[in-house]
Amino acid sequence: MLSTVYSLNPWLVAVVLNTVLLGVAYFAPKKLLTPAGLLHAWVLGVIIWGTLGWRGYAVVMFYFLVGSAVTRIGMAEKEAAGIAEKRSGARGPENVWGSALTGTLCALGTLLPVSVPASIPLVSLLLLGYVASFSTKLSDTTASEVGKVYGKRTFLITTLQPVERGTEGAVSLEGTLAGIVASALIALVAWGVGMINWTGVILCIIAAFIATNLESVIGATLQSKFDWLTNEVVNIINTLIGAGVAILLALAWNYWMPVSV
Repeated sequence: MLSTVYSLNPWLVAVVLNTVLLGVAYFAPKKLLTPAGLLHAWVLGVIIWGTLGWRGYAVVMFYFLVGSAVTRIGMAEKEAAGIAEKRSGARGPENVWGSALTGTLCALGTLLPVSVPASIPLVSLLLLGYVASFSTKLSDTTASEVGKVYGKRTFLITTLQPVERGTEGAVSLEGTLAGIVASALIALVAWGVGMINWTGVILCIIAAFIATNLESVIGATLQSKFDWLTNEVVNIINTLIGAGVAILLALAWNYWMPVSV
């Protein structure tokens, strides 16, 4: 029944499904989203299901659930230290789009009937960019939250000088390794549902690592100098870098050894 409705009108399925999930989330005792965040997450969910179907939806749901769980690791300790996410980790509209704007643009781009070059359909590159954006964001979130709680030594990425946990631009071995694992896991989910191949998985992990470290550099050097460079804006830049790096690597890889991504 659902497959029949979906084949006729995926946008109708998207609206119904996300409305039901929004209702469940609204009345759930553990709030992962603010009321406004729920509304914006509904819009995001409709767009993703409408453009990419259940496969794209599975990736973004994996990001949201794992990212929310990671944010709550050691919450009491992080709140006591003043380095916890605001609202005890509940996501607002700014968090929704800071994390998912790049992925949403990639998803919408798949509707364009264009191929460039002919050997690599644009949709394949955009699907790779979509997955890479969420691999990057989950890597960043996991590295930051794990580092805040379990990082034995944290260093400023630009100088490698020891700094307090939670400092903008700080990195730790524990957080970095956790971030790599997180990026690999979500890329494997995307591979499992058929959005990318094994080459794409590797490219997403590499792109996420590069983008996450560049995000730390931005945090250490620029974020405090510009009021408009909020965490959410930095997240958008971070995911754009991740998606862009993955796409550029795919194009370079295709140049030397043509493969689908």
